[in-house]
Amino acid sequence: MSESTNRGGEVVRSWIVRGRVQRVGFRWWTRNVALDLGVRGWVRNLADGSVEVHGAGDAGSIDSLDQALREGPAQARVDSVADGDGDHARIPAEGFEIVR
Repeated sequence: MSESTNRGGEVVRSWIVRGRVQRVGFRWWTRNVALDLGVRGWVRNLADGSVEVHGAGDAGSIDSLDQALREGPAQARVDSVADGDGDHARIPAEGFEIVR
């Protein structure tokens, strides 16, 4: 699992989501879910058709985002969720961004 915790107990995690996850609103859905959970971070489409997600927040919120990513929005089909690279330096100080 690509996860780290800073001094304040914040959990940082990265995911690669594969399946029918592009052109179905997956990034916007991820942003909305993350914001509702109080997770800050970013999401982007990858050239291979997968989606990359990076998030930071309390352990419960990160676990909830993990579970949500495994289900996805109704119009998507999530085949697998794997740990990402952990590019945590790019996580914004607040909010959740859709990176193009």
